[in-house]
Amino acid sequence: MINEIKTNNFTLVLSGGGALGIAHLGVLHDLEKQHIKPKEIVGTSMGGIIGACMAIGLKEEEIYTHIKNFASIFNWIKFSFSGNAVVSNDKMDKIFEGIFQDKKMKDTNIPLKLIATNLHNGHKKVFDASDDVYIKDAILSTMAIPGVFDEHIINGETYGDGFLCENLGVNEASFDTILAVDVMGENSFEKAMPDNFFKTANVIEMFEKSMRLLIYNQTQTHIKNTDKNIYLLEPITKEYKSFQFHKYNEIRALGLGQLK
Repeated sequence: MINEIKTNNFTLVLSGGGALGIAHLGVLHDLEKQHIKPKEIVGTSMGGIIGACMAIGLKEEEIYTHIKNFASIFNWIKFSFSGNAVVSNDKMDKIFEGIFQDKKMKDTNIPLKLIATNLHNGHKKVFDASDDVYIKDAILSTMAIPGVFDEHIINGETYGDGFLCENLGVNEASFDTILAVDVMGENSFEKAMPDNFFKTANVIEMFEKSMRLLIYNQTQTHIKNTDKNIYLLEPITKEYKSFQFHKYNEIRALGLGQLK
């Protein structure tokens, strides 16, 4: 795999997955170690956050520092008693503004595409250099899980998380060679059914597994319908929950050693 992507211009595609997306950092670490850089980055949700950081020239160690700074989820969100979401994005807005400042989608070192969903009509929206949009706004759109985080409004349109339409954005790659990292792939769910003593724990696990299965099958459909050369990495994330941001060190390690 390494030789193939070294000798070809390729698109790096990073999936969404909440805290599981921190595993992308392990892959970025190995790419840096091999002195391999993509010609384009496509990201959804957490993959979009990490991909955007890489696109503006941040090293993996710097991105990891940012992840650690807001890993404790209740330090960077606050509960909101109005609107359509459980939490408000005010603190995240300030964090992303600190990282990306006034950079727009056209101002990246590596061409960047971020996938969101138009919540009015359900259509996929891909933010790229052709959009006169701040990177932080595109990120707040791609990561806005409906009902959890506030939806984000840009130019009168309301956007939510890109996982609703394409969690692994292989269809948006400009190059024929793709290195895709899917933290919600086949290795993200247990093959056995939940078997906890308490019914509540089983219900929660079933809900999370169902979401992973739904996203996995969506991704498989996209992969089967493309004629591009995809090198697919699927870190083993099944032992972790999508909300366990405090386990950033362990989850990052899941992405290490995937390149062979």
